[in-house]
Amino acid sequence: MRHRKAGVKLKRDISARRALLRGLVTNVIEEERITTTVPKAKAAKPLVEKMITLAKEDNPHARRQAAAFLMTPESVEKLFEKIGPRFHQRNGGYTRIVKLGWRKGDGAETAKLELVGSELVKRAAERAARREERLKQLREGSEGEESK
Repeated sequence: MRHRKAGVKLKRDISARRALLRGLVTNVIEEERITTTVPKAKAAKPLVEKMITLAKEDNPHARRQAAAFLMTPESVEKLFEKIGPRFHQRNGGYTRIVKLGWRKGDGAETAKLELVGSELVKRAAERAARREERLKQLREGSEGEESK
């Protein structure tokens, strides 16, 4: 019986499982989306949510707790400087799992684990880049006409 046995084993011993989940959570925070298998995404989701909840508090103790779990100082900084304030008004549900289909090599079901709203941030960055490119072309075009 599995009474009161929370969590997923993922066919790994405790140290390998902890290292895997720490790496997944760190990558989600740094990249804002990762592609992995469905069981790994489901196991990592509550940990990502916990890290974002810590980031909403933003006190030294919460920073130390996040730094103890995350693998890079850059991810801790991004978590507290960008992601925490972004989800300040939201009460949970910071991540989403989107199933993608079956992996070609081994047939494992894959999923995308992403932060809610990250598609809007990505789209805004792409829009800003396109706007800069258009302005640059307009400036070059107007300078060419003035020299004639």
